[in-house]
Amino acid sequence: MDVEELRQRLQFEPDALPLSSQSLRACKIDLDKVDSALDWLEQADNHHLICLSDPLYPPMLQQIYDPPSILFVKGQVNGLLPPSIAIVGSRNMSLHGADTAASLARGLSCSGFSITSGMAAGIDGAAHKAVVANNGVTLAVLGCGVDVVYPKRHKSLYDNIQQDGCIISEFWPKVSPVAGHFPKRNRIVSGLSLGTVVVEAARKSGSLITARLAMEQNREVFAVPGSTVAGYHQGCHDLIKNGAKLVEDAADIIEELGCLSEYHLVQLHHRHHIQASEMSNLPFPSQLASLLTSVGYETTTVDTVVEHSGKPIDLVLVELLELELQGWVAVVPGGYVRLKRS
Repeated sequence: MDVEELRQRLQFEPDALPLSSQSLRACKIDLDKVDSALDWLEQADNHHLICLSDPLYPPMLQQIYDPPSILFVKGQVNGLLPPSIAIVGSRNMSLHGADTAASLARGLSCSGFSITSGMAAGIDGAAHKAVVANNGVTLAVLGCGVDVVYPKRHKSLYDNIQQDGCIISEFWPKVSPVAGHFPKRNRIVSGLSLGTVVVEAARKSGSLITARLAMEQNREVFAVPGSTVAGYHQGCHDLIKNGAKLVEDAADIIEELGCLSEYHLVQLHHRHHIQASEMSNLPFPSQLASLLTSVGYETTTVDTVVEHSGKPIDLVLVELLELELQGWVAVVPGGYVRLKRS
């Protein structure tokens, strides 16, 4: 059985991969690759192997259509806990793009969000570096083994990220970066995050794949506008035309994602037993936050809300009424729309 077949097996049999080294070696899937992964796990205290059923598995990532069956994590595993926002963009960034990515990353980090990106050259690196300089939490998702530094110029960044955040990969240690890995990596970048921000992107930018995946995962997508003359921003302008939210600063993102961030923290409270006193001042009930994600800024039918939320229609109607009374949604012909909050 090769690595890809093993990965497929783990996808359909996540419980076949227990956490302890001893029990894992006792499994039927005792292969060279598994032994290699276990050797890596035992090399350092900051090496972690997280399975789909593990309480530390990120809840946002667990919700996507095809979550990785296993995550290799290097660094501070608690970096997976804060609500995260992805910042992605061009590898060939402009100076203005670098400044914009850094400013957004700092602002979001200061507001309690972690920043997720792919540690690529350009916008990814600028966002990671800004968070590291701010002593915040940033997550780097790799398209190679978690022990492989790519690009090599980011060796110091790779090390610095691990001080407060972590390096993440679904690929086995020592796996080299190849082109086909990066689209798979992108679904994890968007899947870990409440929303994805595209800072600079030409029409053929790989960051648009991440934005598309975020939309498919029912996550928010944001785009930073720019010059209509330079080619740096064509992809961002296309995203805005197709419904992405225009972003000028971190406050625009926080306004949209504040309640969802609070809902994320409530989920963590249940999963990780955070003290109730830490969660007592949340202004937005978690059950309403989960329903609000099912209501769009264009007319959304009640049937769509029911299907997306998975809740019974009588409960949906009660919660929609409460959201309406609180000013989060409005009744329109054909259903409901989500309102922007000032």
